[in-house]
Amino acid sequence: MDFKKVTAPLSTITRDMSKLDEQTGNVYESLAIISKRANQISVEMKQELNRKLEEFSNFSDTLEEVFENKEQIEISRFYEKLPKPDLIATQEFLEHKLHFRKTGEAVK
Repeated sequence: MDFKKVTAPLSTITRDMSKLDEQTGNVYESLAIISKRANQISVEMKQELNRKLEEFSNFSDTLEEVFENKEQIEISRFYEKLPKPDLIATQEFLEHKLHFRKTGEAVK
């Protein structure tokens, strides 16, 4: 996922509950779908951040020296400024970008 192209808001906003249950007919099912997607996004973000920060890791035996790298700090700040995973998942759900099915339902 390209996090630079995310259109989700950066802060929490009030949502119209009737829009959340349009696709499923049930607000709680919609929230369950959004929460599962938010968990997926969170794991993906964490793995991507860890991959990028591994490049800067220093495998020295001494803990006395701690090096701060400007690039490493910029990468961390970029990920801190991104919208939270639940906001991204909610935006995807409202834009009909999520594909989901109920357990036991035939695949179309």
